[in-house]
Amino acid sequence: MVKNILVLALFLNFAYSNIYESNCLKCHNKLPVSIDKYFYRYLLKYSSEREVKRAMATYLKNPTEDTTIMPKAFINRFGVKKKTKLSDEELKKSLDIYWEKYKVFGKLK
Repeated sequence: MVKNILVLALFLNFAYSNIYESNCLKCHNKLPVSIDKYFYRYLLKYSSEREVKRAMATYLKNPTEDTTIMPKAFINRFGVKKKTKLSDEELKKSLDIYWEKYKVFGKLK
């Protein structure tokens, strides 16, 4: 039973990491600004995990020049990103993976 639960947990983790990789990294890896830089901009502005994820989800569902955290020069060069096609659940899982990957809390000594 424990073995089955472990296998299921690993499968779900792999499945959700594919959501992040195929829907986020696929495009962000083509930009000259690494994806962690966006995270740090959000963290500086919104501070907490809940607020960072809320702000990112809000932006990704309805991206506009007025709500972006990127500098004007970046937007002039690359434009505003397209609205996400992820479901709310997929977006939440992607943001959870993103947060876990780049969070600084608990990593500083």
